[in-house]
Amino acid sequence: MKKIVVTTALAASIFALGACSDEESTSQVVVSSEFGDITQEDLYNEMKASIGDQALQLLMIEKTLDSKYDVSDEQVQAALDADKEEYGENFEAYIAQQGYNEESYKKFLKLNLLQEEALIENVEASEEEIQAKYDAQKTEVNARHILVEDEAIANEVKQKLEDGGDFAELAKEYSTEPQAQTSGGDLGWFGKGQMVPEFEEVAFSLEPGVISDPVQTSFGFHIIEVVEKRDIEKSYEDMKEELAREVKLEKADTNALFGKVAQLMKDGNVEIKDEDLNAALANFLDYEEPAAKETTEEDSAE
Repeated sequence: MKKIVVTTALAASIFALGACSDEESTSQVVVSSEFGDITQEDLYNEMKASIGDQALQLLMIEKTLDSKYDVSDEQVQAALDADKEEYGENFEAYIAQQGYNEESYKKFLKLNLLQEEALIENVEASEEEIQAKYDAQKTEVNARHILVEDEAIANEVKQKLEDGGDFAELAKEYSTEPQAQTSGGDLGWFGKGQMVPEFEEVAFSLEPGVISDPVQTSFGFHIIEVVEKRDIEKSYEDMKEELAREVKLEKADTNALFGKVAQLMKDGNVEIKDEDLNAALANFLDYEEPAAKETTEEDSAE
C-alpha cells in the first residue's frame, strides 16, 4: 500500500549476495555434499545465466547513485527503525517474506533513499506547501485491512466480520496481500499522503471499530477497520525537514530518474569486463535525452 520509489523482486536475492566477502576466492566452497561441491564461481555462473543482466543493472545503479548523492548510515537506520515501528513484532516475518534479512534490507533501504535523493535534486518546497502538508497530517490513524479481488468477496468478508469473525484470521484466509499472512492485515500508524487516495479518504473518515463497506482501489477491494486515531505531537519545526522532503518527492518527475542515472553512468566511463554481460547496461549507456519539443504558434494559442 505504501508509496515507494523502488520495487523489484530481484533486490532481495541480489543484495543478499553482498554477504559474501569480496576477499574470498571464487573457488570457495559454499555447499559440500557427497554428490559434489558448489563453489562461489559455480554460483556466480548460474546466477549470471539466469538473472545476470538484471542483477548487474541493480548493482550498477546503486554504485552510480552512491557516487553522486549522500545517504548516511544514520538515514538508513532511521528508515529501518521507522519500518520496525510500523510492523512491530511482524517486522522480521515481513522482511523474511520479501526475501531479506536485516542487513540486505538495509541495502534495499539505502538504494531507495539514493533514488529519492536523485529525484528531489533541484526540486523546491515552499513554506506554504510544507505548512499545508503539516496541517493535513495533524491526525494519524492505526488501521488494518483485508484486500480481495472482487466486491462480492469483500461483502462476504464484511458480513463475517460483523458476525463476530476475527479480523486477523480472516485477513490470513482471504487477503491477496502476501504480508497479511504475518501481519493479519495490520497497517500500523500512517498519516495523510501515505496511502492511495481512495483508501485514505475512507480510512480517515471512519470512527475506530467501524468496518467499512468495500473500497475499490487499483489494488482491488478493501475492507478497512480503523483501530485508533491520534493527533501528531511533534511541532511544525520538528517535522519541517521531513515534510519538505515529502513535498519534493510528490513534485518530482519520476520519469526523469532513468535519464539521470544513464547520464551518470556515461560520465563514469562504465566498462563491462565480462563479455557474457555486455548487453546488461545497453539501455543506460545508449540512452539519449529526448529532444526538447519545439513550441509552435498552434501550441501557444492553446
